[in-house]
Amino acid sequence: MTDLLLHGGGYEAAIAECGAAVRMLRHGDRDLITGWPAEGPIPYYSGALLAPWPNRVGGAGYAFDGDVHRLPVNEPDRGHALHGLIAEARWSVAELFTVEDDHGFARLTLDLAPSQGYPFALSFQVLHRLDGDGLTTTLTVQNVGDRPAPYGCGPHPWLLAGDDVTAYELHLPASLVAMVDEALIPVVLEDVASTPYDFRTPRVIGDTAIDHAFTALAHGDPETGSRGSGSESGRQISGQAGAGGGHDPGRASSAGHGGAGPHRESAAADGGPTDSVDGLVRVRVRGPGGGVEMSWQATELPWVQVCTGTGLGHAGLAVEPMTCPPDAFNSRTDLVVLSPGDKHEASWTIAALQP
Repeated sequence: MTDLLLHGGGYEAAIAECGAAVRMLRHGDRDLITGWPAEGPIPYYSGALLAPWPNRVGGAGYAFDGDVHRLPVNEPDRGHALHGLIAEARWSVAELFTVEDDHGFARLTLDLAPSQGYPFALSFQVLHRLDGDGLTTTLTVQNVGDRPAPYGCGPHPWLLAGDDVTAYELHLPASLVAMVDEALIPVVLEDVASTPYDFRTPRVIGDTAIDHAFTALAHGDPETGSRGSGSESGRQISGQAGAGGGHDPGRASSAGHGGAGPHRESAAADGGPTDSVDGLVRVRVRGPGGGVEMSWQATELPWVQVCTGTGLGHAGLAVEPMTCPPDAFNSRTDLVVLSPGDKHEASWTIAALQP
């Protein structure tokens, strides 16, 4: 794989042309994410971009706009379609720029042609910018086809704060967690206070095995006391069954597609009113290897999947901001619908925390 190297503000990053993935991110002599060799492969989607859906499409099938679609299965143990179609694609380098050690950026593009189970044409652009604030990634997509397209996105970094994730202290400002069935498909939203997954007050992960999507995200800086409130109480996540999982995809409704710009079919939770300085959600991990923060706007990415990787033997904690929950192609929860010509954009930043 070919690396694009960026330097700026005490950071160093390597961007792979395969998947436009972040292969390495370092501050000083400390790795902030779990990296991988330049020759690949990409382990457990480390640093990858996930689109046109993040996480799973249950049963690798869904109904949209009156048609039933069957995607290739790439999670055979569960029969799902996992993490979209762009994570292993070869992207084209459109621009690479650095200003000594101050800042730098790389811009890559990808045209996604209609394919089995996803007969929609999308054009992607990703901008990775590195400076003293860390690595900020902005993913932009446009529907360049002639029909509406279902869409979701997110990144998949494994934040690194030492070798043992059980020793990490996690701050996760989320009030709701999506409880899942045995196939890891969301069933119901629960208040985190009634589950083992309440990390609104920072605490050590310990033996808690996490592989869940969270929402009702608060924003602000927990260390200065500036906070915005998350929104919505718990509720059922509707229509979560995949078209291949013993359910009839024809029963899933198809929304109309009028109006300008992309829209969400059902907003489960947004970040609430912005009353902090920048309105950013901040997830923080600290451990023997230091601290890392990931931040984003909840209005763009109202969900986050967190995974301890229990049993995988893979270092780090996966923190994956998402536009929608797992299986949104079936549940319609926060599903983005791109009409022809519509664009969608989402950004996130990974930065080192000071001791």
